[in-house]
Amino acid sequence: MKVVIAGGGNVGTFTAADLAKGGHEVTIVEVDPGRVSTALERKEPPGVRWVLADGCEVSELAKADVAQADVVAAVTGDDEDNLVISLLAKQEFAVPRVVARVNHPDNEWMFTEMWGVDVSVSTPHLLTALVEEAVSVGSLVRLLSFEGGRARLSEATLSDDSPSAEKAIADLGFPRDSTVVAVLRQDHVIVPRGDTVLRPGDEVLVLTTPEAEDEVVSLLIG
Repeated sequence: MKVVIAGGGNVGTFTAADLAKGGHEVTIVEVDPGRVSTALERKEPPGVRWVLADGCEVSELAKADVAQADVVAAVTGDDEDNLVISLLAKQEFAVPRVVARVNHPDNEWMFTEMWGVDVSVSTPHLLTALVEEAVSVGSLVRLLSFEGGRARLSEATLSDDSPSAEKAIADLGFPRDSTVVAVLRQDHVIVPRGDTVLRPGDEVLVLTTPEAEDEVVSLLIG
């Protein structure tokens, strides 16, 4: 897989290193000459190509062969730059998958398909969700949003009086636009099937659309 990462800071560099270790072809686009020069001298991250360019300019972004990329990740420390890069990647280069970093939570509403963003990652909101997930029982906690919010990955820890407790997934009648993707039980991950019986204390991960979310809450929480 060919990945172009716009932003050579800590987030971009770590992501690039991780992807390169996984055997992917990774290019980092960075506008700061000093940062690029230092990275090239140190040959870090190993196996990652660096391109000195302003990702907010079409001609500059083209230097990174974005048109051949499978994924573009806009992870700079500036939300405006990330939106511009995402829009250019989608509209000018027709990149299939665009992931964007949200630095300020108040800006998350803008990171939609209108700006070319397929998946947005808001670190503050994700941290909040993970804290809630760790302490919440009997409530649905949204972890991630995809496709401009049209798909949501949420988690619910079943309480003793959950309507789903001691029932098989196939018998619960989940809406068509939702699916149980995993069940976490006593430090074990269960890949769910129709005959998987949910139990109190289970952490149930569900992928759902906004339209189906209320029905999913009713099934899992009551």
